[in-house]
Amino acid sequence: MTDRSFKVRFYDTEVYKGKRGTTHTVRWSVNGKRRGETFKTSALAESFRATLLVAANNGEPFVLATGRPVSHASPAAEITWYEFALQYVDMKWPRISANNRKSTAKVLTKITLALLHAQPTHFDPVEVRTALREYAFNKNRRDEAPPETRTILSWIRRNSLPMRAWEDLKHVDNVMLALGTRLEGSRTAASSANRDRRITNVVLKHAIRQRLLRANPLPKGKDENAAPKAAGAVDKRSLLHPGQVAGLLAWIGDRPRTGYRLRAFFATLYYAGLRPEEAVALRVDAATLPATGWGELLIHTAEPEVGRNWTDDREVHETRDLKGRAVGDTRPVPAHPALVAILRDLIEEDGLKPGDLLFPGEKGGLLAGSVFRRVWRKARKAVLGEHEYSSPVGKRVYDLRHTCLTTWLNNGVPPAQVAAWAGNSVPVLLATYTRCITGQLTELQGRIEGPQQLPEVPAAAEGPSENFGKFSGRTPAESRSKPVSAGLAPTPPGAVPALPKPPRRSR
Repeated sequence: MTDRSFKVRFYDTEVYKGKRGTTHTVRWSVNGKRRGETFKTSALAESFRATLLVAANNGEPFVLATGRPVSHASPAAEITWYEFALQYVDMKWPRISANNRKSTAKVLTKITLALLHAQPTHFDPVEVRTALREYAFNKNRRDEAPPETRTILSWIRRNSLPMRAWEDLKHVDNVMLALGTRLEGSRTAASSANRDRRITNVVLKHAIRQRLLRANPLPKGKDENAAPKAAGAVDKRSLLHPGQVAGLLAWIGDRPRTGYRLRAFFATLYYAGLRPEEAVALRVDAATLPATGWGELLIHTAEPEVGRNWTDDREVHETRDLKGRAVGDTRPVPAHPALVAILRDLIEEDGLKPGDLLFPGEKGGLLAGSVFRRVWRKARKAVLGEHEYSSPVGKRVYDLRHTCLTTWLNNGVPPAQVAAWAGNSVPVLLATYTRCITGQLTELQGRIEGPQQLPEVPAAAEGPSENFGKFSGRTPAESRSKPVSAGLAPTPPGAVPALPKPPRRSR
């Protein structure tokens, strides 16, 4: 095999005595490439060297990637990456959400294509990715794969590298390049690259627990393939001002058929700061809407839109508990008086009952994300100017939530209270909206203006001030009698001070 060699040479064990102790390094080479393994004691070093010598004397080939004899290979040599990935998906499937399943399948697809003996150039690239993502790494649909897809997956199975490929930096670099590259060749966003890297870390930790890998091979620190930095804070330019929100809601409300309902949906995001998947799941009996004044929304369920291929019940939405909360937990959120009036009108218009959805779709089911995102895009194009439309302002529906939370923070609501209403932790809240907090600068500057003001100090010609001792730690008399710089004699006015002579060096 090309990844093995019988050309092995051994060298004397190197002994290094340093401040932290003595180490013993066994040295050998495989096919001309030098190898080394360091131990704390000579006994351990000689024992390891003896095992290598025995393997070489017995005619065992050495693996080029690791420099070890074939008999030293870990169980990673017995299983391919593709087989391990399938086992991982089957193990994780019942434990993770539908969104996580989908993200994991995407990451495993990229890694699988990077860990092949050869690239499947005789297949269409899109069909190859679809076969892996939608069938191989989807436990629900694996048995439903059509014949052409099974042909592709059979080729992938035969050409997948063994797990020991992770011990070769060349293959690790190929994986990192694949995780950071889109299908068309451009770089992925930093947030997406970091998410994919986190999933990869979880997969590799499972391989370590299964004793298929000895350590996590992903680069760390300042390596060129290390995780990129992602901007976790909200872009201030994406926030909307009240005039823009009013214009967008008015345009949406004038749409035929369901415009008034979508207007109430977007108003809920703006006034209460709900996530879209939380607002979609909101029902009438979860809203306390008095005739006047503030109301309250009790949030307890989320319905993220994932796709019927990834959910257990084959529905487009997955019913989930609140993000970052315990199972069955609830979150009360205040409802602005303007929002209370809008929701009361909606309930009266549609004749809704306590158990009904507040914002159902046209056919009575859950409101589809594709519907409200399409309406929002059209509203932005119709209401905003050309410059504003091409800018980040309100580009995503989620920006209504960002605008709401920023408004609460900027108007003095304590961060702990905002975090409780928003369903975030305080550290995440402050890190996310740190660039958006404004309106308090004048007050904060006033608080520190006085304490940082320095007292006036008289000119040097008028003699030492009574306050001088407070800064120098000496009395005015001591200040007059002692030179400022040690080793220098008092200098007459206008004269150049003489520097002290350097001390004589003894021969």
